[in-house]
Amino acid sequence: MTKSGNVFDLLQLRKLIDELGEAQPQERTSLLGDTLAGPDGGRSHGGGDHACDCAECGGDMLSFPPVELACEADLARAVPQVPLVADALRLAAWTGTRPVGPGGLLPGPAARAATAALGLPGPPGSARQAARLHLLWVVAVNTRLLRINGGTAEPGPLHRLSGLSETALLEFWDGVVMDVLDRADEGQEGGLTGSAVMDDHLAEVLATMYSVKDGLAPAVLAKGVLQSHEVACEAGQAEMRRLAGSLADELTGALDLLAYCGLVEDAPHGRFRLSPLGVWAVRQDLLREGHDVPTEGEVAVFADLSAAELVEAATSGAAAPSAVAVWLERRSPEEAARELIAVAVSGSAGARGTATAILEELGPEAEAAVRDALGEPMVWRYAASWLHIRDLPAPCLTGDDNVWVAVDTLAALTCLPQSLSTSAELGALESGDDLVRLVEEMTSVDHPDTLSVLEMLGTHHPEPAVSKAARKAAMKARSGVAPRLG
Repeated sequence: MTKSGNVFDLLQLRKLIDELGEAQPQERTSLLGDTLAGPDGGRSHGGGDHACDCAECGGDMLSFPPVELACEADLARAVPQVPLVADALRLAAWTGTRPVGPGGLLPGPAARAATAALGLPGPPGSARQAARLHLLWVVAVNTRLLRINGGTAEPGPLHRLSGLSETALLEFWDGVVMDVLDRADEGQEGGLTGSAVMDDHLAEVLATMYSVKDGLAPAVLAKGVLQSHEVACEAGQAEMRRLAGSLADELTGALDLLAYCGLVEDAPHGRFRLSPLGVWAVRQDLLREGHDVPTEGEVAVFADLSAAELVEAATSGAAAPSAVAVWLERRSPEEAARELIAVAVSGSAGARGTATAILEELGPEAEAAVRDALGEPMVWRYAASWLHIRDLPAPCLTGDDNVWVAVDTLAALTCLPQSLSTSAELGALESGDDLVRLVEEMTSVDHPDTLSVLEMLGTHHPEPAVSKAARKAAMKARSGVAPRLG
């Protein structure tokens, strides 16, 4: 754990408890390394090369608010009515069976005839018309409305959508959206929106709109894109000035295209929101990316659990962060804090780690309950850190307290569904003098799990210096007096 002044940075602990239960072994070891880096080697949010849990880092699961999906029957009925889908069907019907050029695309004269027949927007022969026709052609071919057989386009197995089941229609819609979003990916010729910046940040815009069901004003979306572009792309002042002047029009064009694609619709007060089909499709995309995107029904079952039941579900990975948020919403901050602290006091290291991580979600309104926990030997250090982080009076924490929390964190890991059991899983623990010193200091703190943690490191850590230090420290711990709590 890292520490600044009297405040322990508990970000690493939160990441361990919230993420390790779902992470693969190689991911767990990376997070473990950050936790055991020690006062000199630790890396915290916003500094060094530590992978923090902000969106810009791109490496962590994000948790989104629960959504209410429209019923499948309504969604399926809406798919053929999407302008993009309707035009793709019209293009497939117009094409019938005809020769195609290189790359399986319509040759120039046929492309111009198709553009005129479909009445695509834009001046005749313009880049806008060509981009729209290309998008329709890609969707028609990739979703099997059309099939390319040698040098000929012909009707595909889905050239008509009538007769498809609701599930099949939604699978078709999912494919349409993937084709649309793929056009925004780097390397796709022509892009999707006609704006390189909007294409670069399209996934962020859609994810943001997914999080705010009532919709967002274009000015708010534009501000978010500007901030993200400046930070993520390290844009200079000249570029940002140019973008600030042009982004409003580029965003308007992008929103119009997303509405044509069936993903976005108007909302009251000049805002834009995801359409019901857009919510469904963006959720599918976020699921593929491994994010936590529950429905309201999926998290409602957690709202009435006891704190002990919630902690057990979160520790085992059965409850995602979104379920925790719903649980907290059903209780006052003080009530939630007292329930969580009771679990932390009486539970295992794993339960304590999860409970104190959830406690971090609460604001100063929970101060009274947390302050009462300062008298509990097994949780007072977490309570002190909680108070310090919120600039509230609390006892100072020492170097020994830092070591105690490190031991408690490692002890919590042994309670996860897949405990650390091989040297490969411990291979990314920060090595060197810092970890050796930390191991040696573990015998000086009164933690009931010190011996089991040392034995784990001594048996499984691949670095000889660390494993040797852990074995020596374990021998010292066995020969000493029984540890005292607190």
